[in-house]
Amino acid sequence: MRHINSFALFCCAISMLLASCSAPKKVPYLVEAELLSQQTLTDSQATPDPVITVGDLLNIEVTGVNMAAMAPFNKGKYIDNDGKIGNFSRSSTNLGSSSLEVSTEYYLVNADGCIDFPVVGKIKVAGLSKSEVAKSIMDAIYPKYVTEKPTVDIRLMNFRVTVAGAVKQPGVYQSKNERMTFLEAISMAGDLDIKGDRENILLYRTNADGTREVHRLNLHDRDFLLSPYYNLQQNDFIYVEPNSSMRQGAWQMNPAVSATITIVGGMSSLASLVIGVINLSKN
Repeated sequence: MRHINSFALFCCAISMLLASCSAPKKVPYLVEAELLSQQTLTDSQATPDPVITVGDLLNIEVTGVNMAAMAPFNKGKYIDNDGKIGNFSRSSTNLGSSSLEVSTEYYLVNADGCIDFPVVGKIKVAGLSKSEVAKSIMDAIYPKYVTEKPTVDIRLMNFRVTVAGAVKQPGVYQSKNERMTFLEAISMAGDLDIKGDRENILLYRTNADGTREVHRLNLHDRDFLLSPYYNLQQNDFIYVEPNSSMRQGAWQMNPAVSATITIVGGMSSLASLVIGVINLSKN
């Protein structure tokens, strides 16, 4: 029997050792990514132009040689009686120690996927890239309203993603250049917690046409660099699940069961004390 118990303890120790050796292999990102060929990486590096979706906030600027002619097509600008270009002032409301600034210069894509553009009226933008929207605006203005082709510059003001779950700094993170990779988003969130599951990360995405996607991603796999989900879209939601050890640590016992165990443990200790006193008196 003693030999059987020793063998069982030995097997248990070996299992724990193997588990501790294999676990660190799941911590690094993109294992052996250096083995990917340069051509493979080059072919996958094209970053698509953001697609405009409902709820997006756009900054649109129309310029040309004759800026006075272009001013009516710029939100927040006007021509005064002297022919000079003026800007409508922004209104601000003080709320305690903070200030809320209300800007009239941006365009909100409404539920119909349109923006209300000065002079022109409603323009459908949802589902289009920025370059496609710029062409639509230019075609609507020239040559109907101006004699020269305008230059239309569009910036997406709400390119942001949300990172939640087992990361060090969950939150909503904004991109100023309308680009963000998955690794950049994770870095902004302070990196994954050591107990975050790197092989089972959830990506939730709403497309321009209103359809939704849910994908499971593996940061341990080097081929993730080639994934179409490596480059994020505005309003993507990333959730890092806790790994098995973190989930086990978060397990909580039913309060009633816990109280029962405490009471039984106390009664057992009291019984042991009484038995000890009785034995001592007999001696």
